[in-house]
Amino acid sequence: MACIDVDALTQFESDAKSGRADALYNLGLAYSTGQGVGVDFVAAHKWFNLAALRGVEEAKRWRAQISGEMNVAQIAEAQRLAREWLRVFH
Repeated sequence: MACIDVDALTQFESDAKSGRADALYNLGLAYSTGQGVGVDFVAAHKWFNLAALRGVEEAKRWRAQISGEMNVAQIAEAQRLAREWLRVFH
């Protein structure tokens, strides 16, 4: 995996707002691996969930994998954040 820097994260966030599935997936990767940001499984789950909704199969696998590292409250928070993001951007 290439190193994700702050400029790349900014571009992914911008592209995600326009619905690009690859950007949603890349944000999930960044937050799940700590590339350019601190590891945050709640944020990663949110981004993988949104990418999965756009048909990214690999996002489904990553989401399932990190779910095993999360408790029920964290998963619920990630799902709430994904719904909130969808309300704002789509």
